[in-house]
Amino acid sequence: MNEPNPKAKLHDVPHQPGVYLMKDRLGTVIYVGKAKSLRKRLSSYFTPSRSRMADVKTRALIKSIWDFDFHVVRNEAESLLLEGKLIKDYRPKYNVSFRDDKRFLLLKVHLDDPFPRFHFSRMRKEDGARYFGPFAHSGALRSTISWMNRKFGLRTCRPLRPGEADYRHCNADVIRNCSAPCVERITREEYRARVEQVCEFLSGKSKETILELEKEMHEAAAALDFERAADLRDMLVDLRQTTTTTRQFRRGRGVPRTGTNIDPQADVEELREILQLNRIPLVMECFDISNISDTHCVASMVRFRNGAPDTANYRRYRIKTVTGQDDFASMAEVVRRRYSRILLEATEQAGAEADYTQLAPLEAMRRLEKEVEAREAAGASASDKRKPFVRLPDLVIVDGGKGQLSSACRELQRLGLHDLPIIGLAKQREEIFRPGDPDPLVLDHDQGALKLLQRIRDEAHRWANRYNELLMKRRITESLLDDCPGISTRRKAALLREFGSVAKLRKATVDELAAVEGISPALAEGIVRFLESRG
Repeated sequence: MNEPNPKAKLHDVPHQPGVYLMKDRLGTVIYVGKAKSLRKRLSSYFTPSRSRMADVKTRALIKSIWDFDFHVVRNEAESLLLEGKLIKDYRPKYNVSFRDDKRFLLLKVHLDDPFPRFHFSRMRKEDGARYFGPFAHSGALRSTISWMNRKFGLRTCRPLRPGEADYRHCNADVIRNCSAPCVERITREEYRARVEQVCEFLSGKSKETILELEKEMHEAAAALDFERAADLRDMLVDLRQTTTTTRQFRRGRGVPRTGTNIDPQADVEELREILQLNRIPLVMECFDISNISDTHCVASMVRFRNGAPDTANYRRYRIKTVTGQDDFASMAEVVRRRYSRILLEATEQAGAEADYTQLAPLEAMRRLEKEVEAREAAGASASDKRKPFVRLPDLVIVDGGKGQLSSACRELQRLGLHDLPIIGLAKQREEIFRPGDPDPLVLDHDQGALKLLQRIRDEAHRWANRYNELLMKRRITESLLDDCPGISTRRKAALLREFGSVAKLRKATVDELAAVEGISPALAEGIVRFLESRG
């Protein structure tokens, strides 16, 4: 591998704001940062005094830097948004912030509502609402929307169709300068015109409000009302931060990925020698566990054949028997489900053709595998309606250390597959754990065998995250009920338990909704109106 020269590469870095990605010898992103001046910030990493004066963590980062990439953006807000996106994509080990699933704030408004109101969201849904953002500065956004609500007299109450009954329990017109459209202090058309003005302002199309505030600030300063002038100055800063135009950085756009020349066959053969396997691991399967929350855990299984992804045989699982975040028990479940099914299907396929009862499961599977290969080489009959034979892998890989490996080994032993080769790959130090060996195997980062294992592990991680995203999108529709007035968590659960989905809920009548425990006839009518208003 040709060693890059980061110091020489600094000459190509501009004095502009942007985001940089630090990489180690494997090309893995280990740190993502932002800077007002990319060249100045990146140069500091390669200055000897920086390493001497830095803390332990920073010195470890500097020693691990092998190369870097950078992205130029237009302003500080864009750099913050892009930094957060890249950290979520790569999850670098030296970053702490943005590693969770929390997103930047959005602002949304349903313009089809009788009296629209602005409220915050962290996820863009297909619910017919108009969205603004994401916004890099949440404090400035909250201050801005609070000021806009007061200035334009917008309502902040939750009811979808507020009326006189709601007004009797509300003092917002006195406290927050609400225009009270619920009691017709202004007409619906006048209220909607105010909402449109705010929409134009948030879109950056209207600068009149900022010019008015600047004029008012200068007048307050001229009148020696410095406290008022300072408040207006702070408000102007928040407004400018909120309305600064930023691009939305979506997954896969503008994110370079470095690659090196790969020889899969050589990597597979090297892996066999290192692990001292009886046969070349032409087929490998890797498992990964991914958690969203205590109640939402999934797993992935990816298969590589001849050192390359065999995407047709990827599998994904929803963990069924484990409560909470227990990676060990989850790994045991998915390994048990995967290989018990393979053994069962093989037994059904073998049928009365051969007697494997006296053989160990692994030996029986290998013999059946040879018979199937011979039959396929001879040309299978068109009338053969048997399921495609799924062979056991030559090597099983679990993403994790000793705990995950031990859980998987116990399940293989229960299935009689104690001779099936299996290893664990711990991500933090890229250590390889083997059954019965207390000491991990550590390979040189330049070795093709390790790079092959990393490709398989990263693909399993990607496949698990993709499944999590899919499930999250499915749940977005269900979260529509969170915005429905009068719907608590318990009532939402009861409705979804009864009807199964929001799509079926839309088809239900008022009487059918009122038959659900905790749903009154009046609330059922409100639910129907709410779902109709959301299209």
